[in-house]
Amino acid sequence: MMPSSAWTSLLLSPYYKLEYWIRSRQGYAPISSPTHPEPSPPPTPLTPRPVSMAKEVNEYKGKRPLRSYFWDTWDKPPEERKFLAKLDASRVADSVCLSTYLDQQNVTNAYVSGMKEDLGLHGNQLNYITTAWTCGYVIGQIPSNMLVTRIRPSIWIPLMELIWSALTMVLASAKNFNTLIAVRFFVGLAESTFYPAIQYVIGSWYKGDELAKRSCIFHTASSIGPMVSGFLQAGAYNGLHGKGGLAGWRWLFVIDGIITIPIALLGFWIMPDLPTTTKPSVFYTQKQLDIAVRRMEEIGRKPPAQFTKKKILGFFTTWHIWVMVPMYVLFNNGSGPSSNSSMTFWLQSFNTPGHTVYTVGQINTYPFGIYVVAIVMTLIYAWTSDAINMRWPPIVFAGIWNMANSIVLAATPLYSNVTRRWIFYYMSGCMSGLSGLILAWTNELTGYDNEKRSFVVACCNTFAYVIQAWLPIVLFPQIEQPRVFRGNVANAVIDLALVGVAFTGMFLQRRDQRRAEKLRALEQSSIASNEDLDPSEPRKSDDIYKAGNAVTVSVSEPVLLQVL
Repeated sequence: MMPSSAWTSLLLSPYYKLEYWIRSRQGYAPISSPTHPEPSPPPTPLTPRPVSMAKEVNEYKGKRPLRSYFWDTWDKPPEERKFLAKLDASRVADSVCLSTYLDQQNVTNAYVSGMKEDLGLHGNQLNYITTAWTCGYVIGQIPSNMLVTRIRPSIWIPLMELIWSALTMVLASAKNFNTLIAVRFFVGLAESTFYPAIQYVIGSWYKGDELAKRSCIFHTASSIGPMVSGFLQAGAYNGLHGKGGLAGWRWLFVIDGIITIPIALLGFWIMPDLPTTTKPSVFYTQKQLDIAVRRMEEIGRKPPAQFTKKKILGFFTTWHIWVMVPMYVLFNNGSGPSSNSSMTFWLQSFNTPGHTVYTVGQINTYPFGIYVVAIVMTLIYAWTSDAINMRWPPIVFAGIWNMANSIVLAATPLYSNVTRRWIFYYMSGCMSGLSGLILAWTNELTGYDNEKRSFVVACCNTFAYVIQAWLPIVLFPQIEQPRVFRGNVANAVIDLALVGVAFTGMFLQRRDQRRAEKLRALEQSSIASNEDLDPSEPRKSDDIYKAGNAVTVSVSEPVLLQVL
């Protein structure tokens, strides 16, 4: 028994709150209740149910059937399988992101297809145009993702789609550099709603063995968009150049805007909201929505709750934001040549005045292999991660691969071995598939607090683009393309840092799991000891002591010190 002088420090610690909360959830009644009972604390990563978010409980109790590795719904109960089939079909509406990534890539395609000459662009102005879009994208993401916890995603997201489609078509009328800068800023502001919001919504519906596949399939559009953009630009330049008095590069902006509009309109009708806010409709019955709510309750992923000062401060008091955000920043800025159009500039560099080696169409379409590699690796990472129920191994693998790839590109001459350089440009797409994986991991780790989950997911993408707004100008300046030796070396260092942060996340996740196991063991030990007592006698684990306005539950000092 601890001396009375030691109780004050214990009462002020968070542990007594946690133990009191555990007992109240078990249905134990205190012997004497205080006049002003201490409210139950909000769930934290160390409470029994939410801690499963650190590594969500696998529903397969015995040997997992082989077919579930190919597609996770094949071994679920019929009603749940039918519901997930509908939900997966509705995710097709999220293919609207295809138009998003079309728009992100089309400025580079337009630049090398006549926009530079028509508007008299020079120096690093393409970098500045890209940076203007990035600034708008950065400013809007966190406010948008906070709003999407309160405004129906099926209204907010498609509305922003319509706005940026209109602005994209406005780019076709640009007459100078200043117009491009201004319009691209507002395009980025409208687009900022999309990617983090969709990742947040996906994380609101799927379990741990399902989440990486859905997040990464959605992310494949980031590779499909640029790949399609090259072919569209080639088609626009060859088939529409001069039509209606518009150059081929202007037609690309018009086409991109037109593609977006019908998909955005479809989103108003088919895009789901959250399990707790979606209404029964032709797509989902009430029974299916009840299944969705139950599934999220089983893994401790919480629905929206009120914003409070304590909740907002809680966003910054756990390790998740300090590890997952840097991890995403390093990934997003560690893709090197694949994200900085080095291959496009390399192909263009073969052409000299009066001597054309690669046509405009070839320059726009040959880099498509980078995106094919990105798509294939994205899906491999997703299936592997869900199968082994771990997120960090594919991240470490991709980081090491791309680090070696960047070193090779930095060390080899530009033109002495064209085939080898071509292959390593293609292999630089191996990093692109990590976005969905990192955000799936973030959704799982922070699922015990809906608002925190939305905030951290948005912060990942926001701060990644904060760095991207200026880092490519420093490491991959347009005037140093396609050699960019300094950029490739720096990219290898970034990839090495990514590997280190991924291992840090793994360590902290496992640490939380060990702590949770100790708390569960303590709980089971307390239950067992209480069962040995005479039912008519008070249970020691339920004794409540008063000290001022505080309330605590007695716990043996050695056990307490062992857990803490």
